Amino acid sequence: MAPDAPLLEALRRALSEYHMPQAFLALAFLPLALLWVWLERRTRAVFRFSAAPLLARQGRGLRAYLTWLPPVLRVTAFVLAVVALARPQERDSKVRDASVEGIDIMIALDLSTSMEAADFRPNNRLFVAKEVLGEFISSRMNDRIGLVVFSGAAYTQAPLTLDTGVLKEVVRQLRTRVLEDGTAIGDAVATAVNRLRDSEAKSRVVVLITDGDNNTGTVSPLDAAKAAQALGIPVYSILVGKGGKVPFPAGQDLFGNTAWRDVEIPVNPQLLQTMAEVTGGEFYRATDREELKQNLQRVLDSLERSKILEGGVITNYRERFHPFLLAAFTLLLLELLLKATVLRVFP
Repeated sequence: MAPDAPLLEALRRALSEYHMPQAFLALAFLPLALLWVWLERRTRAVFRFSAAPLLARQGRGLRAYLTWLPPVLRVTAFVLAVVALARPQERDSKVRDASVEGIDIMIALDLSTSMEAADFRPNNRLFVAKEVLGEFISSRMNDRIGLVVFSGAAYTQAPLTLDTGVLKEVVRQLRTRVLEDGTAIGDAVATAVNRLRDSEAKSRVVVLITDGDNNTGTVSPLDAAKAAQALGIPVYSILVGKGGKVPFPAGQDLFGNTAWRDVEIPVNPQLLQTMAEVTGGEFYRATDREELKQNLQRVLDSLERSKILEGGVITNYRERFHPFLLAAFTLLLLELLLKATVLRVFP
């Protein structure tokens, strides 16, 4: 190793504690600053007095010794400002694993017109489901979540993603009466399972949220459940609604207000329970907002997390430029104060 190698290594290590070490290149202008100070003193006007020997015998006062202080303050402030610009930082003793551990979740949400039933008054089933899903997505920062919507047919509305902001906006815009009406539960589960097929996460799960019975589609619910079982993907089914006759919108009255009529919506809790049992999942009922929220949490509590995104480690740094910047401003203010009072020069 060359003799100067330890010195270079020490310099490299010192500069590594600065976020912008290239700012030190500004110190190359320091000689120009010193030259400016010297020229300023040389070109300063001189007050001529006819009895100079008499003044010389009086001795030099404190003010004469302080005349070099403003230039020193200015140069020191310049150096401190450069250090602040280089952004000195203190490395945290703790490092954080940046790998993301979570679950791959496909949510299959029913958008059939029966979700307009208002047994979650003052809101209907879809409104409450969207509201709870929004909160659920916000709380799952490390889980990849995708969304399948269905009524008479099933469609992937969002693939698996960690972008919770985009997914929440997708959920917010969901509406009924956009797709062909019906309840294709089998198609929805099959579509969700297909989205999870290539996932390498330890925990892959389908969460089915519906309020009715399968009455259309090309894939039977039990066939979809068997496909999920073969891939080791549990289906957690949640039946929303209170059952029996529920208030359902029936147009508007003469005053433009929504008219309601009691309608009995067919449900098949036995089918949803069988699908959950076949795949190793669970069946839940949600008759209000809080129950739906708790059921979604129960699904996650029983699942094992795995690394779904390798990210190395993160080292935290704390900024330490503030004292240097404050000191530079203080010195400049002190220079201005001295030049305006004690060291004021005439003319």
